[in-house]
Amino acid sequence: MKLGIISDLHVDLNELPGEPLVEEALLEQAVQSKLDGLIIAGDISNDVHRSLEVLEMLQEQSGIPVLFVPGNHDYWSKDNGIADTWEIYRKFQSYTGCLSERPYTLDNGWAVVGNSGWYDYSMGEPGYTFEQFEQMHAMDRTWQDSIYVRWGMSNGDIHGYFYERMEQELAQYRDRPVIMVTHMLAHPYFKVPMPHPQWSYFNAFLGSVDYAELYRKYGVRYGIMGHVHYRKRHVEQGTEMICACLGYRKEWRNTSVAAELRECLQIIQL
Repeated sequence: MKLGIISDLHVDLNELPGEPLVEEALLEQAVQSKLDGLIIAGDISNDVHRSLEVLEMLQEQSGIPVLFVPGNHDYWSKDNGIADTWEIYRKFQSYTGCLSERPYTLDNGWAVVGNSGWYDYSMGEPGYTFEQFEQMHAMDRTWQDSIYVRWGMSNGDIHGYFYERMEQELAQYRDRPVIMVTHMLAHPYFKVPMPHPQWSYFNAFLGSVDYAELYRKYGVRYGIMGHVHYRKRHVEQGTEMICACLGYRKEWRNTSVAAELRECLQIIQL
């Protein structure tokens, strides 16, 4: 079984006149690669409606399972005016391939368990206080989730919500080989290396070191993540971790979306 891995498509921000849409190019790449399934680790767009349209199109036209966890951008209320992030969360759960509180069993017996994950500031650098991280603002920059995401609870509490549900699901599938998917980083290997003038503060909003403990405790075979716009793989204690972010067009090495997707899309053989 061939599974494609990708994240951070940002289809709305990456549109360019005269170029194929990102989702169209991804569909073509999935078909050419003869994938049996596709995992998207969040941040399809800045709007729940556009993200759902992309997911439905990909699944319908590819004929393969397209599995997904929402990223922080997918939850944004910037364009849709939805004040309650839980309402957006439930809209994503209406999509059959959404992994949030709904693990997926592949035809070969592998289990795919996932949710967005969140940040608890544990990836932040020393020298900042909890209160400073709570402000989500430093060096004239504001972390935009503080404006467009409204869970009605603290970042630490929403991290706890996702963590607890992830562990419950991993425990249910501990007798199977497991792929664990988060949007947020699950291992500090993937955070922005230091020293860095801005990321010394903003690393705090990339994920949590707690998720790596779940890898170890439940023998997770593959850990899929996104968010940081890196393309890296790392193996530790039997878990192969993959971060395959398409990212913003200004970060690409190619002018063509098709060429960039070919470089970005990672394939695992199960």
